[in-house]
Amino acid sequence: MLSNQSRPIIEATLPIIGQRISSITPKFYERLFAAHPQLLDGIFSRSNQKNGTQQQALAGSIAVFAAHLLNSPTTLPETMLARIAHKHSSLGVIEEQYPIVYEHLFAAIAEDLGDTLTQEIAEAWSEVYWLMAHALIKIEKGLYAQQANDVVYSPWRLIERTEAANGSLTFSFAPGDDTAATVAKPGQFVSVRMPMADGLRQVRQYTLSADIEHTSRRTFTVKLDVDGEFSPALHNALQVGDEVELSNPYGDLTIDDSGAPLVIATAGIGCTPSAAALSALAAHGSTREITVLHADQDYAAWPLREQMLDSLSQLPQAKLRTWFERGELPGHIEATAGYMDLSDQVAADSHVYLCGPLPFMHAVRGQALAAGIPAQHIHYEVFGPDVWLAA
Repeated sequence: MLSNQSRPIIEATLPIIGQRISSITPKFYERLFAAHPQLLDGIFSRSNQKNGTQQQALAGSIAVFAAHLLNSPTTLPETMLARIAHKHSSLGVIEEQYPIVYEHLFAAIAEDLGDTLTQEIAEAWSEVYWLMAHALIKIEKGLYAQQANDVVYSPWRLIERTEAANGSLTFSFAPGDDTAATVAKPGQFVSVRMPMADGLRQVRQYTLSADIEHTSRRTFTVKLDVDGEFSPALHNALQVGDEVELSNPYGDLTIDDSGAPLVIATAGIGCTPSAAALSALAAHGSTREITVLHADQDYAAWPLREQMLDSLSQLPQAKLRTWFERGELPGHIEATAGYMDLSDQVAADSHVYLCGPLPFMHAVRGQALAAGIPAQHIHYEVFGPDVWLAA
């Protein structure tokens, strides 16, 4: 809760800070990496720095947190904090790094605002920062304590790579040492750390797509981004027998156990958490009412298609509908040309899970709301920095 001294100051300055924060965060990262270049080796993604998504996510989260303190002073934005904390934990962020971030963030704020940044304004925004930081630190300590080990990464050896669809490969790994492995939940991800061609280690998060409850195997599916840095290294260089570093499983997009009708709507490679959830539901003999909706460029491009169809065949109350932008429509499943439309697909008491490109999720979330689904029953996953929630 904001102090009585800081509340009116944050209320008065939030519009200008909110407007300026997107220009402040690039200055912050410049200062941070100049002082601590080692943070680009295995923690921060240089691709996300280059395309600006990391700056957007940080800027938005600070503004959203401050606005929440003003509008709901007795609570915290738990959804946003949980998403950030799970990502931080998968990267091994520790409490001692928060003062470093504070130092360079507030130096960037001072540089950007100049003489308009009075001591009173600086102190009020420092309070906002530390309220957010301490909330994250508490969640992250709890997440670390839930793991079966006390390491950030452990070695895993590639034992199988198979084609999941045109342009997508599934990678399966076995433990490379005797580090105890945490049992994952459907929908969770692992961070993958490996050196790039120049020797600098980079990290990406990938949702586990199969073998969810097995501690002797980790499996995820990756679509090739020909303009990217990490997925080409996986697709073109990683061979059976090679080792990478994997984090423990994290992520809060896990299927609820309320028993309410379940709707899973995905597009493209966004079907990976859906495939994992369906496998787990089938393995446990679920009789829950499940509607699976998937949109893709064409039938051949649908990743994990056979895995999902096999799981659906084992779920007595599950149904599938698909949409394809081009190509011949398959005759053995319900398929429609064009883009997904939820208007007649969901009951008002459904719990909806979304994963796919941001424009897709914006459109489908709007359709779900229009169909009467409460906003708190609509869940989503963003691959990469969460610029949607921060917005």
